[in-house]
Amino acid sequence: MTTLHTNTNLTTPPPRLPVRDKAAGRQRAWGGVSPMLGRLATERATGVLVRECGSLYLADGQVVHAESPAVPGLDVLLTARGTLDAEGWRDAVGAAGKLHRVGRFLVESGRIGVGALEVCHLGALYDAAYFALAPSGTPGHFKYGDAHWLGPVRPVPVAAVEHETLRRRALLHRIWPDPAPDSAPLLLSGSPAAPTVTARQHAVLALVNGVRTAADIALALARPAFHTLVDVRRLAAAGVIAPEATPTPAPAPVVPPPPSESSAPPAPPGTLPPSFADPNITLLKRLRDALEAL
Repeated sequence: MTTLHTNTNLTTPPPRLPVRDKAAGRQRAWGGVSPMLGRLATERATGVLVRECGSLYLADGQVVHAESPAVPGLDVLLTARGTLDAEGWRDAVGAAGKLHRVGRFLVESGRIGVGALEVCHLGALYDAAYFALAPSGTPGHFKYGDAHWLGPVRPVPVAAVEHETLRRRALLHRIWPDPAPDSAPLLLSGSPAAPTVTARQHAVLALVNGVRTAADIALALARPAFHTLVDVRRLAAAGVIAPEATPTPAPAPVVPPPPSESSAPPAPPGTLPPSFADPNITLLKRLRDALEAL
């Protein structure tokens, strides 16, 4: 009998366990808001993603700016808060806009601190990205190489932008699940039992006139549009305001059938049409009567 001797000093070490990619795991957990945006982040693309409700500017696969017609621009937010005067903004755009470094010019010229610019720009970026990434039936397209005149301020990973967008969607749904007040003209409901509202909500209510939308109110108040949506949905949930009802289209008129080409009156029930008349019908009826009489 042969004995096998094992050398314990030459044992093979166990294989290393795979290390989980935390960033990729977070992205899979939240899902992709825009598959195209995810692919552009993977390839570290630079350019602008144009969608139905806004645009996102990328540099090396990260979001550096976002725009949407539904939100006040960065210039409105900066000047309304007194952080920057309108003349200083215009000077910066005129001096550094073609060089795509307006943000850097504002900081280097001492018109605004780098921290204040980063905070305000980050809020404006998330605000516009929420609307730019809204569900749409129109496909987006990407323009490689395009850069925004503001220039990079503080790039944000695509995963963080998508995460924040989904978080905001969930928040609005918890407040009031009906999205109609987000885009329709708003009306005061005239509820006699209106609850107590905050000062921010009072400012929103003062601009509700049956014509303005939430985006119009945000622009008039120089506030981030998403913050205005939060107030609008809370007021809608309380029954204080309501979206203007979409008019129901009138039913299509019933068109009577065209008149028959023949002017003869309709035949009585049970009468065969002339095309089906048999000349021997009378003879058959006489034969039947004779057989019944036997």
